[in-house]
Amino acid sequence: MMYIPPLNFSPVVSTDVSLYRSGYPMPLNYPFIRDQLHLKTIIHVGDKQDLSPEYAEFLEQGSIQFHNIYMDSCRDDGFKDRINQILEIVLNVDNYPMLIHSGKGKHRVGTVVGIIRKLLQGWSIAGIYQEYDIFSGGLKGEADLEFITMFETSLFIRKDKIPGFVTSITT
Repeated sequence: MMYIPPLNFSPVVSTDVSLYRSGYPMPLNYPFIRDQLHLKTIIHVGDKQDLSPEYAEFLEQGSIQFHNIYMDSCRDDGFKDRINQILEIVLNVDNYPMLIHSGKGKHRVGTVVGIIRKLLQGWSIAGIYQEYDIFSGGLKGEADLEFITMFETSLFIRKDKIPGFVTSITT
């Protein structure tokens, strides 16, 4: 069988847990996700609220926990609260393996992954910008990059649930 990953698919972390990023999965991607990734959790960050019937069925058949986090852009009111909601899911080892996707896997996912890199892995801002640039196809998201740079949080973190890839916690 030939497997086709979603648009802009890439591992974010492959250690004791697996965290992936991508664009919105299409039906032709479902065998790859089901047979290769064995996901427990999918987080969709985007401006769509409705799931296609095929996608809803795929999630149900795979017993995949699905979180639909509404995000239009980092300029939205409440964007920081939504990022904190995502971080709470990401910081619980019980939710892995996990995929975070948006429409095309560029700007919204790039912002989320940039914040994970900054707060949880201690990446430099230069490295975060470089990764963002690769996945956005060179389309600069100045507002997104500024948001990543300035983002801080004061989440309560359960130490017994932190995944092993978390090398630093900057909150």
